[in-house]
Amino acid sequence: MPSRGLLALTLALPALAQSDWQATAGGNIAFDVASVKLSDPAKFRPPTFPLDAGDSFNASGGRFFADFPLSVLITFAYKLTLTPEQRQSMMAGQPKWVSDRYTIEARAEGDPTKDQFRLMMQSLLAERFQLKVHFETRNVPLLALTLIKPGKMGPKLRPHSEGPACDAADDTIFPNRCDVYAMEMQQNRSRILGSRNTTMDLLASALAGPGSLTRPVVDRTGLTGRFDFTIEWTPDPPPGADAQPDPQGPTFIGALHEQLGLKLESTTGDIRVLVIDHADRPSEN
Repeated sequence: MPSRGLLALTLALPALAQSDWQATAGGNIAFDVASVKLSDPAKFRPPTFPLDAGDSFNASGGRFFADFPLSVLITFAYKLTLTPEQRQSMMAGQPKWVSDRYTIEARAEGDPTKDQFRLMMQSLLAERFQLKVHFETRNVPLLALTLIKPGKMGPKLRPHSEGPACDAADDTIFPNRCDVYAMEMQQNRSRILGSRNTTMDLLASALAGPGSLTRPVVDRTGLTGRFDFTIEWTPDPPPGADAQPDPQGPTFIGALHEQLGLKLESTTGDIRVLVIDHADRPSEN
């Protein structure tokens, strides 16, 4: 049986794109009650909702649960999406304890939105972890996502309005719900990545991790609105792996060209980078 799971998106957002959502969500707000403790290494519970930069969210009535290391909590709180290299750079120079998992259980009045929960997490990190951060705008090497042929999308990329509605109850649709990024691994090691009702900004940024790309990806397609897509490819096997990929399967870049009608071009550009100035082990409850 294939293995299906949600991806934790690691996206590089353009410079200055991160302030608007905070103002809309309401600025500085906090949980009413919060518990922070070191996690049990032998146990893991999934979060209340995906802690990514996407819109996937089920109203929780103010309840929040997470069980992750500090880097994941930061990327959720500040709506960041990072390549593995960016995440490593962000955490470079921090003490070893930052790799420990922490269990956070919290409550807030009313029925907060996902972005409001992000702001509450910012407040919690500042109070309990003494987290201090700042943003810098840096000009860095990027990959620009563009259309191979202007105005022409590939067969597996289409406007969301042409696909199934978000409330369609059909488990054969992949992904089976909107506003998430999901990846499925087949027995022959091929992989399928997809999302419904997404933007090209999010699509571009989501490619770095699955595609093993070393640079952030930014959207330069000129396409606006919401889209559905799937992309299937065969990754290279890790060193020493017994399983061999399907020799007929497309590479990630080949699938990007053939299935989505997109290509990647080397360029440079400005992105906002979060810099950690200070962090302490969390205070006791």
